[in-house]
Amino acid sequence: MEQGVLKESDFKGLRLLNRGKVRDLYEVGDYLLIVATDRVSAFDVVMPDPIPGKGKVLNRLSAFWFRTMADLVENHLVSTEVDEYPEICRSYKEDLRDRSMLVRKAVPLPVECIVRGYLAGSAWKDYLEGRSQSGVVLPEGLKEFQRLDEPVFTPSTKAEQGAHDMPISREEMADLVGGELSRRIIDLSLELYRRASDIVREAGLVLADTKLEFGILEGRLILIDELFTPDSSRFWSKADLEAGRKPEGFDKQFLRDYLTTSGWNKEPPAPSLPEHIVRQTKERYEEVLERITGEKP
Repeated sequence: MEQGVLKESDFKGLRLLNRGKVRDLYEVGDYLLIVATDRVSAFDVVMPDPIPGKGKVLNRLSAFWFRTMADLVENHLVSTEVDEYPEICRSYKEDLRDRSMLVRKAVPLPVECIVRGYLAGSAWKDYLEGRSQSGVVLPEGLKEFQRLDEPVFTPSTKAEQGAHDMPISREEMADLVGGELSRRIIDLSLELYRRASDIVREAGLVLADTKLEFGILEGRLILIDELFTPDSSRFWSKADLEAGRKPEGFDKQFLRDYLTTSGWNKEPPAPSLPEHIVRQTKERYEEVLERITGEKP
């Protein structure tokens, strides 16, 4: 495996709480340590081949966005500097550098908070079949990849690994988390999306849609997990955008598109990825990081 690639972490002395599709989660005293590996998943299946450096891109982008949005809503980030982590982490600092964050423990809410500014993906399929977007009825005559007059909040369930998230209505979301908290989450999600869209547009990109996650910390609503990354969002080229025509993408959709045409049935085990697909996925992720933050990968 390419030097510097981390497919799976194994930090002796640290308590592994969970190995997700992409992130490994450790408990470190009163904190959690999130390690963004180079694993990549599609259709809820982890691919056998990692994307070199992908975890570092996700981690650095999330840290950038958490800091950028901190005046709108509190988040779980404590530090991304390994030298500031508890002593027990220091012996692994080369593996942790740029691909980890120390965070506060929060209770995750049982909903995925999705904001859509453009008609794409599952939203387009629902639209073609006449279904509303979580209770929001869109006007007739829209084209695929078209910008919506106003961004739409479309929550879903948070499925266990290997299962699929299911869309729910705002009423069902309120039943899960409470009416007042639900309204707060919806307002915040839309505000975060609008601000991020403006920043992304300045970078020559379009934020088509995104997934946000919230948790409760000492009774307060905070942002958790990742934020506005190519794993959790669709980024398109602003210069290439035209309703009805597929834009150039800089996110995981490139990999999904390849897999859809590969003949794979979208069930485990996933097929090996050709070298050029790995390379082009890596390049797209790195371009998002550089365009938005100005940082080199």
